[in-house]
Amino acid sequence: MQISEFTEVLLDAKDVKGLSFEELGKQIGRSEMWTAALIFGQAQSTAEEAQKMISALGLEEDMEAFEHFFTAFASKGLGPVVPTDPLIYRLYEIMQVYGYPFKSIVHEKFGDGIMSAIDFTFDVEKEKNPKGDRVKVIMSGKFLPYEVW
Repeated sequence: MQISEFTEVLLDAKDVKGLSFEELGKQIGRSEMWTAALIFGQAQSTAEEAQKMISALGLEEDMEAFEHFFTAFASKGLGPVVPTDPLIYRLYEIMQVYGYPFKSIVHEKFGDGIMSAIDFTFDVEKEKNPKGDRVKVIMSGKFLPYEVW
């Protein structure tokens, strides 16, 4: 995935301000994951949310350009190739190994359908563990059954 110039500026401003995605999310009334997706250009905000984000990051001098970036239709996805970033690749690898088992269990419990990525939440928690801290991923998507006609 190519990171846009807008995203680079936003991430730099976030670092300069010493803000976390969680803190930024609270300022606009959104989750940390959705807020991060917004900064990476993979979510679309309202004009009001855009203005709050721009103010929180101290980028008012470029208000119009950043407001357009935040409110434009988002371009979702990483691209057509296997991701090379190690952390992102591990999610891809998890689906390579556990994708069919996951699909089978969802079908057993819900029937033939999919988990929505539109009506969806995605959270990350830090879980203490004596063997080393764990990354706890929580995905919650609405089940959408396939129609029969």
